[in-house]
Amino acid sequence: MREFIRRLPKAELHLHIEGTLEPELMFALARRNRVKLPYRSIGAVTKAYRFQDLESFLDVYYRAVEVLRTSQDFFDLAWAYLQRVHQQNVRHVEIFFDPQAHTGRGIPFSVVLEGLQRALRRGQAELKMSSRLIMCFLRHLDERSAFETLEQAMPYRSEIIGIGLDSAEVGHPPRAFERVFAKGRELGYLTVAHAGEEGPPDYIWEALNRLNVSRIDHGVRALEDKDLIERLRCERIPLTVCPLSNVKLGVFDKLEDHNLKRLLDAGLCVTVNSDDPAYFGGYIEDNYIGIQDALKLDRPDMVALARNSFTASFIGNGEKRGYFEELGSLR
Repeated sequence: MREFIRRLPKAELHLHIEGTLEPELMFALARRNRVKLPYRSIGAVTKAYRFQDLESFLDVYYRAVEVLRTSQDFFDLAWAYLQRVHQQNVRHVEIFFDPQAHTGRGIPFSVVLEGLQRALRRGQAELKMSSRLIMCFLRHLDERSAFETLEQAMPYRSEIIGIGLDSAEVGHPPRAFERVFAKGRELGYLTVAHAGEEGPPDYIWEALNRLNVSRIDHGVRALEDKDLIERLRCERIPLTVCPLSNVKLGVFDKLEDHNLKRLLDAGLCVTVNSDDPAYFGGYIEDNYIGIQDALKLDRPDMVALARNSFTASFIGNGEKRGYFEELGSLR
């Protein structure tokens, strides 16, 4: 089964590039940029990766991004991720990045984007991996800051396919960003939002009705609302689920408790992703393997999850058909 999972062509749709910052690279960039880390060793960093919830993770996450200073740093970060998942037969990635986590500490938007785009172009040329960038607003910051970020992104409109909403969910409902998402749609951005991870099903409703998103990131709490499940099923609104992340942050006690199989059985377009893999114990293949083993998923289930990853992606229908044919040929 592990070999079968590795052979599956996959798309990753819920990946925070800042969350791929492995401890080794963190220390290398800290040395290069003369940034003092609050950790003495890689072992100390690993010890800090014991999270109680989303908030405790974000405390470490925002401290770590301090080492990202130059376009070369962002290139190195993204290129390391692309090389790793290329070995796991990931063919297409849709990458989240958090501009406010960088511009808020004086790093120009252009520096972030230039480094990321250079890595994605190299990924296309050398690894034959297609990619898209999705710019996320930090929901613990106010709407004005989100509008400022949208304005900063204007010169790079053609390089960013969508906008999203991430960071601490509880107490920061999607409706607070209704106007900035409306402006983003007016500018031609596709829209996604984190909802229903720690936040209630109401947040998923708000993301759908107030932000008009085409995908829900996480969404595992949807099962608490039958009407919501029906809406997601009928409109084929995808959920970008992150199993290892959900366990690491205490949404589920263990993978065996995860509701991914029930979401699939409810007829939803569920996808498997890694979220912040450097912090949560595994990249996309680890998530596929972990959830297959924990929930005893069979080969058709795994093919369905891989197929869903392309169905839910923002690539064209012609490209999707090619991947569907390839998946259909697997035995």
